[in-house]
Amino acid sequence: MHEAVFSCKTPAAPLLYQALAPEAGEVAGSRSREAVTLPDPETLVLTVQAEDVHALRAALNMWLRLINVADEIQEMIRHE
Repeated sequence: MHEAVFSCKTPAAPLLYQALAPEAGEVAGSRSREAVTLPDPETLVLTVQAEDVHALRAALNMWLRLINVADEIQEMIRHE
């Protein structure tokens, strides 16, 4: 099993957590599982585990893109 942990410090961590946590978990037939945690009010942690490096790379690409999109959207809403 391969694992990657991504940690991000941002004041928007609670909002990002609320947006992303429902998407995490193990999907039937998937080669990866993910967990999103909020260890403190300014830190978002993404943990990805996968059967092989190819699945790990694919899952990381997807999740980092989701984090980026969620951050951009909350930034746009905040500045309206």
